[in-house]
Amino acid sequence: MSTNDQHANISWQKVPVDRETLRNLHHRSDWKGLLQAGGFLGLLALTGTAAWLASDRMFLFLPLVFLHGTFWSFLSPGHHELVHNSMFKTKLLNTIFLYGYGFLNWGSPIMYWASHSRHHKYTLHPPDDLEVELPYDFSLKKFLATGFLDVWTFVGAVKGIVRLSLGKDEGTTPKLRSSNITKNFPLESQWQMRLFPREDVRERRRLFNWARVLLIGHVAIATVSICFGLWQVLVLVTFAPFYGRWLWYLCVVPQHTGLQDNVPDFRLCCRTIILNPFLEFVYFHMNYHTEHHMYAAVPCYNLKKLHRVIEQLLPDCPRGLVTTWREILAIKKKQSVDPGYQYVARLPTAAAVEPFEEKTR
Repeated sequence: MSTNDQHANISWQKVPVDRETLRNLHHRSDWKGLLQAGGFLGLLALTGTAAWLASDRMFLFLPLVFLHGTFWSFLSPGHHELVHNSMFKTKLLNTIFLYGYGFLNWGSPIMYWASHSRHHKYTLHPPDDLEVELPYDFSLKKFLATGFLDVWTFVGAVKGIVRLSLGKDEGTTPKLRSSNITKNFPLESQWQMRLFPREDVRERRRLFNWARVLLIGHVAIATVSICFGLWQVLVLVTFAPFYGRWLWYLCVVPQHTGLQDNVPDFRLCCRTIILNPFLEFVYFHMNYHTEHHMYAAVPCYNLKKLHRVIEQLLPDCPRGLVTTWREILAIKKKQSVDPGYQYVARLPTAAAVEPFEEKTR
């Protein structure tokens, strides 16, 4: 990062957990990591195979493809957990799954770690956290555009990868010289420039190189699929992150929407929701979002245990997506009258907290 980059000094608070319990909660397991990350890939293999076998019967193929895309979109929270490097005890396993998930989801571990580490350290304190900005822009129109066939996100992803692979601004076409790529060409947004300033040559090079891997890899998949008439591969792998994202949208948007920004208490700026065990698994347990922010080094498969330890000192957690979205829509209704309105969660009277500094990786 730039040596001139100034940040807010936030005295974050946490619900205290005794040292021995916290040590056990922080324990990483290769076996549990494989059950979670590998099991999820097994689910995608199952839905993809079912769709492939039905590819000659469109009345079965289309709904199965949509089901496949519904689950595929949850590669994103899986990639998120792997970025935290907390899924596996063995670092190599975490790295393999991290880049594998990133490739399948058209994601960049380099970009995401740079952004997400700040999101945790400065949660909803702009301009130090611009990964999530409030008020969050959501609507029925955006849900329909995102949740079914998201053509514009696909176009944007391709443009972004091409731009990064060339190491240049969107909308500019300078003459490129390989020795100057990481030195001369800034990134697209103010946030990206804060994350990857020009003097950070090494990280910019890593960012651009990964974009080239994504571009070459997906072009190779497309080429092989077209040459051998395997159009199903394109639909079920390369295009999969861009359709069927409705359930992902319903799960992810509640994380911070409608809550307070510029507060030093994760219970007021993050929302935990209670989901059924299967959806928890698919969502990589990120429904325990307050707990995740409060103790970011706890592996996702231990977040439910953490929730049980501290739940008496948390605000009431909505149960299920219907209840959650009723709460969010009620907040949105108030914000339509008062744009500055933010929901203030009611904390337990005896909610003891203490300052802390928690590593996110």
